[in-house]
Amino acid sequence: MSEPHIVIIGGGFSGAAVAIHLLREAQTPVRITLIEPREQPGLGVAYSAADPAHRINVPASRMQLSGEEEGAFDRWYRQQTSFLRDADARRPDGSVYPQRGEFGRYVAQAFLTEAQKQPGRVSHLRDTAVAWQDNQVITAQGRKISADRVVLAVSHPPPDLPKEVRAIAEHPRLVANPWVAGALENIPPEANVAIVGTALSMADVVASLTRLGHRGKLLAFSRHGLLSRPNAAAGLPKWQAEYAHGSLRQCLRQIREDIARAAEIGLPWQVVLDEVRSQGQSIWQQLSEREQRQFLRHLRRFWDVHRYRIAPQVADAITAKQEAGLLTVLAARLKTVTAKENHLRVQLAVRNDAPQDLSVDYLILTTGPAHASLTESQPFLRDLRRAGVIRPDALGLGIDVDTHSQTLDAQGKPSAIFLVSGPAARGRFGELMGLPQVADHAQAVAREALLTLSARCPII
Repeated sequence: MSEPHIVIIGGGFSGAAVAIHLLREAQTPVRITLIEPREQPGLGVAYSAADPAHRINVPASRMQLSGEEEGAFDRWYRQQTSFLRDADARRPDGSVYPQRGEFGRYVAQAFLTEAQKQPGRVSHLRDTAVAWQDNQVITAQGRKISADRVVLAVSHPPPDLPKEVRAIAEHPRLVANPWVAGALENIPPEANVAIVGTALSMADVVASLTRLGHRGKLLAFSRHGLLSRPNAAAGLPKWQAEYAHGSLRQCLRQIREDIARAAEIGLPWQVVLDEVRSQGQSIWQQLSEREQRQFLRHLRRFWDVHRYRIAPQVADAITAKQEAGLLTVLAARLKTVTAKENHLRVQLAVRNDAPQDLSVDYLILTTGPAHASLTESQPFLRDLRRAGVIRPDALGLGIDVDTHSQTLDAQGKPSAIFLVSGPAARGRFGELMGLPQVADHAQAVAREALLTLSARCPII
């Protein structure tokens, strides 16, 4: 009998982590093919960032693969020459916030180490999956790869282009994707820049422009004008509480009361939210669908800016810009954009204030991934959806899966072949964007794949 073959679509953090756990935990031999066009597995969109201003958003001590000792990445990073060269990574409290690509290198090295232990068991195919036919993955280069299990470890979809800017989509003063290499480098230092969005992506753009020496005016706006919050100092005690019970309203009330209690004993709100985050999947799954929709409609924006925080170096750059009068943040929405010869005319509907009509040199979009259109964002997912093999989840967050991370087809039946690892499964699991949860989910998916292939005994 031939060895089972597991194909992983996508080699960012989720895909590489699944492969690592498959190699570590298989009790009988399996073959693994990782389909990822980048040169190195483990980097993906998040950790392939080349801009030195882009740093991980939590201390290095809180990042590692599932099952590793706490602080594994921190110890590895402090042994690298890049740590010695990057004085800005070190903080007064002793924590370090490396450049984002460093964690990608760490995962890539772990992948290579595990692969070398079992020669011939895993192959990295620099290609792209485009179709599924007769239990085979078809790639852009025409390869046909038979698969017993397929793990969809797909990346975030690109942002939707707001309808207000579609008429000027090709205008040179519109930066629709600031993550394209060199996208910001041609913006003159004195340029007047407007940024659509005020959360994590906007923070990265401000950090990049600061590094490039930008001295002009910046205006960032979103419907509520909410900025991502900074992290608290390292070494604070862990907050102890149970939140995964009761209704959404009761949970919210308890969180607010605990934040007030923490403040009374000199602890910041971050310690409470960190405990809420650690229980995020349990909280989400005990909510009704109605409550989940209420959360997404009314509370998600507030949760996101407190949950997904910015590195202190980035927070410092934003604060410095604001104190110098160079960065203004507005609660506003974009009404119209008109292209002129050498500038853009932007009309804003400002919340609780008069509309504003502005002239800007550049407009940058940082509105975040279009998760609702994930299944239409890539050829392979499109093909699976049109064949009825997968379907979007009911909340518009990604791909519909069951509690075992198996995809659900058009009729709601779980697949015997396809599983989802990472943020695309968060409609089912909830808290599945931050690294600890994504790392644990990758291990769970690897175990599920091995269990269904009888390559691993169940954990009792």
